[in-house]
Amino acid sequence: MRSLIKLSAIGGMVVAATAGYIALGYDASPGRDKTALITIEAGEFSYYPAGDYLLGGNPVNPPLRKMRFDSDFQIMKRQVSQAEYAECVNEGACKQLDKPHRAMVAPDLPAVGISWRDARAYAVWISARTRHHYRLPTYAEWVYAAGSAYKEDVVSNLTDGSDPAQRWLFEYKLETQRKATTDAAPKPFNSFGTNSTGLSDMAGNVWDWTDSCHTRQPMDQDGVTTSKRSENCGIRVVAGKHRSYISDFIRDPKGGACSVGVPPSNLGFRLVRDPPRRRSNLISSLRSWLGIA
Repeated sequence: MRSLIKLSAIGGMVVAATAGYIALGYDASPGRDKTALITIEAGEFSYYPAGDYLLGGNPVNPPLRKMRFDSDFQIMKRQVSQAEYAECVNEGACKQLDKPHRAMVAPDLPAVGISWRDARAYAVWISARTRHHYRLPTYAEWVYAAGSAYKEDVVSNLTDGSDPAQRWLFEYKLETQRKATTDAAPKPFNSFGTNSTGLSDMAGNVWDWTDSCHTRQPMDQDGVTTSKRSENCGIRVVAGKHRSYISDFIRDPKGGACSVGVPPSNLGFRLVRDPPRRRSNLISSLRSWLGIA
């Protein structure tokens, strides 16, 4: 079964169902998928989840979480390039970048000045074009794929969660260290090397959008999370040298918004490609929802 099912035309606008979502506004011709992908093997790992963790209203270290991926997954070897994003813009499926980045169309440089919404629009477009289902990675997927290229720096050895002054001093020291960053100008792919799995520039000067929402999680005195967890999907987790939390419409992280501390140098993205069996399940669910036999 093809993953692109043309349903109808409304006033000249094509309505297409593609692997679990509906794409409006363009008729993407099928094409060969030339995306360079790296397969991340299934396995178990431990990491510190993103979000704010609170004890008595004061921020504390997130609990170390053990997680297992039971299946392999594929992720782009590099970030989406300026030329690739420009092609999506030219076809009317992606929003034009802001003026400082509008003329950037190099095939060997990452697209920057990208919001989460821009990245999602590109994922819809490339999915329709290639007939593969692409999406943004979750934060856990990104950390697992990054391996040793990701350095966790949000955990301190503070034990007294009732003394916010200790936390403030720790965060001040941490932000001072982060300010000694590299040149923010986009660099050619692989300028920051590859990690053990073959992914390029996982800890360079372009941070990757993930699909994970910002969460706030209270904890009890024993370090157990409570049921009062809140989630804000208007703010997404951005992964790179350090993680950050950015409003989904922000393109320039240095403008502030909801980023915490020192903002990322640039915002870009790479995508995960789901296997065919998952696409088939998504299509079946969508066909059922739409009442298509």
